[in-house]
Amino acid sequence: MTTEAEQDRVRERIAAELEAVRRRSEGLTVHALEDEELLSQHSPLMSPLVWDYAHVGNYEEQWLLRAAAGREALRPDIDVLYDAFENARADRVELPLLRPEEARAYNARVRRGVLDSLERVPLEEGAGLGAGGFVYNMVIQHEHQHDETMLATHQLRTGDPVLPDGAPDAPDAVPPGPEEVLVPAGPFTMGTTADPWAYDNERPAHTVHLPAYRIGARPVSNAEHMAFIDAGGYDDPRWWTGEGWNWRRERGAAAPAFWFRDGGRWMRRRFGRIEPVPAEEPVQHVSFHEAQAHARWAGARLPTEAEWEKAARWDPATGRSRRFPWGEEDPDERHANLGQRRLRPSAAGAFPEGASPLGVRQLIGDVWEWTSTVFHGYPGFTAFPYREYSEVFFDDGYRVLRGGSWATDPTATRGTFRNWDHPVRRQIFSGFRLARDAAPDEGGVGA
Repeated sequence: MTTEAEQDRVRERIAAELEAVRRRSEGLTVHALEDEELLSQHSPLMSPLVWDYAHVGNYEEQWLLRAAAGREALRPDIDVLYDAFENARADRVELPLLRPEEARAYNARVRRGVLDSLERVPLEEGAGLGAGGFVYNMVIQHEHQHDETMLATHQLRTGDPVLPDGAPDAPDAVPPGPEEVLVPAGPFTMGTTADPWAYDNERPAHTVHLPAYRIGARPVSNAEHMAFIDAGGYDDPRWWTGEGWNWRRERGAAAPAFWFRDGGRWMRRRFGRIEPVPAEEPVQHVSFHEAQAHARWAGARLPTEAEWEKAARWDPATGRSRRFPWGEEDPDERHANLGQRRLRPSAAGAFPEGASPLGVRQLIGDVWEWTSTVFHGYPGFTAFPYREYSEVFFDDGYRVLRGGSWATDPTATRGTFRNWDHPVRRQIFSGFRLARDAAPDEGGVGA
């Protein structure tokens, strides 16, 4: 039974997180750009920034005012405009969207109603959408996920920089460590049943048995991907699947997105700034196809989603799965690079305090990591609270990404969190790490 004091603590956190995420959203939209740029479409892959901004408010109205609090609709006339399934991204610029100041006023009106009703929405166990604060947590994460999408739009935008440089104050100290880690054979608990922040696709918890395997102790770095390029990896069909090779030829891809050569040096464009590609950072802005080709060239493969999660969560000392690689504690600056603090990845191998019990680093933050797994529901999956969040994407060729990036907010990352996208996507902050089958005499049987 959830006590009133526990519910009050949940409400306090909800109010604080709602304020924080809106401050972040407005820092990427109405406080960053003039109306013309907010209303423009910077890439057919992305929505106009003002669409994302009003969409998060409309989503909040539908779930926190109408569904959770039972309030009357404020603006039912705009629901269709901000329905992601009714309007393809490339078409949203043609819609009669709310202008930035109208969107800001609408979002503020919604938020006032949400905070006013928060005290009256039950949050105890068995309270449906409100149980444990679920529906509020869903809406908070949804807005943070759109903020990350908006950062991808900023990356695709041309023009003068409007975001801070984000450079670290000092180079990352990366202590030495193994290149890869052996994960012993045996079962582990994948997914979750009890986490109040978890989406339906993370549920339910279930046991998965895996043979022994090896996984990279850190993500693949820019320097390592430069070696793949220099070895002719983008020009050699041996390393690519048929689908991947067709994509590479059609796209003319010869390096990660936003990279270009300047003489003998690799450069990149990052939020309107031109800079040398830092050799020590994890490679980002690579598609699933590029990640898979690099892995084959390196005599390895991409990990499965289950392999990634076992390496991140399984504790051999207890046989249990943790919420985060380092334990149950929420992430902070010791553990991971999250929440757009740096606007770039940290050095590959950083954050030793964020390592998993097996010694695998950077499983949370810095770059989303492609896995070889096609997105689907777990055994016993039940759509909640609506099919369109997860279920409609199952088995349609989407590949799972894990771990979160430097742009992901801490509330939207954990060891069970699942992201997914088309294997051709590169505007997202995606990288990868390598895995290999263990030798027959390695691994034994895990706890």
